[in-house]
Parts: sequence; structure tokens; C-alpha cells
Amino acid sequence: MVDFSLWDIFRNLLLAARWTVLLSLIAFIGGSVVGLALLLSRLAQWPGAQRAVAVYVQVFQGTPLLMQLFLAYFGLALFGINVSAWVAAGLALTFYASAYLTEIWRGCVMAIPKGQWEAADSLALSFGEKMRHVIGPQALRIAVPPTVGFLVQVIKGTALASVIGFIELTKAGTMITNATFRPFTVYACVAVMYFVLCWPVSAYARKLERSFKRER
Repeated sequence: MVDFSLWDIFRNLLLAARWTVLLSLIAFIGGSVVGLALLLSRLAQWPGAQRAVAVYVQVFQGTPLLMQLFLAYFGLALFGINVSAWVAAGLALTFYASAYLTEIWRGCVMAIPKGQWEAADSLALSFGEKMRHVIGPQALRIAVPPTVGFLVQVIKGTALASVIGFIELTKAGTMITNATFRPFTVYACVAVMYFVLCWPVSAYARKLERSFKRER
């Protein structure tokens, strides 16, 4: 048993929390890029794109994130591709986030009145011009609150990366608990840190949503 003071516990958890934040940002930014590409390919109605994207979304929304992490870490090794816990966690969370974000944004695009689409068609705008000048700006305002809110789910989802050995906040908490035999103290600190990370994002998302409702 290691004699850790409360400050030692908190300091070590704080060091691990930076990896939680970094992994969350990687997953959110990567998921946004992939999700936007999926959305545009679906809206552009490329041959087979709608069905392919629908299958992609169903697979990543319909399977547990934990299983996706295991497949990314251990599954790739079956094909002779050895990846670190960092890479596996980043890939799994990116694909997971992209599946949800593309559906969130598709709903926002579909919320734009049909008349706006017809007006853009009457001006003979190309698909890219429609999205850039007419549909995109309107959909963006609707999409911001739920997109920011989804970041909370990404932050909490990083906790599952501990099962493949990625040392983030939850994994660090487990390691410190095994060394100190003070699970209540350690996990209480972990819970506080997750709250500190997630609450401002949730509050900001609610503020954006209220602001959008007032404008409407």
C-alpha cells in the first residue's frame, strides 16, 4: 500500500486528465471531419452513398463503443497491424463520433424549410453553392447546440478506452486505487474531474439552445 495524500491523488489524476481532454479533442475533431464527409456524400446523392452511409451509421450506433475499442485494438492485430492504445482509441472514438454527428447534422439540414431548397434550385445553384450559400449557414445555426452537447458524450466515452490500456482519467483512477486501497476517495476525485470537464460544455450547449429558440 502506497501512502498517498489527497493532493498526491488529485495531482496524479490531473496529469491523466490531460490525456482525456486530448483524446476527446482528437475524437471530436476527427469525427467532425468524417461525419461532414459522410453527410455531404449522402446529400449529394452519389450512387450507393445513401445506403453505404446508412449502413455505416447503423453499425457504429448499433454496436457498443466498448466492442469497437476491442476490435480496433485487438482486431487489427489479426491482420498483422499492431497499433498502440492511443491509435486504437483515437480511431474507435473518431468513427463512433462521426456516426452520431453525421445523423445530428443530417437532421439539422432536413429541418431547413423545403422552400429554401426550392429557392436555391430556382437560382440554378450547384450542390456546393447551395450548401455554402443557402442551406449550410442556416443548418449551422441549428446544429451548434446539439453538436456542442454531443462533446459531453465523447468526453465520457473516453473512459472506456481504459479497457485497452489507454491511461486516461479512469485508468489512472484504477491504478491509484490499486496502489492506495482508497477507492472511495480516488473515484470521488475522478467523478469531480469528469464533472468539471463536462458541466461547462453542457451549460454552454443549453445556453446556445435557449439563444436559438429566442431567435426563432
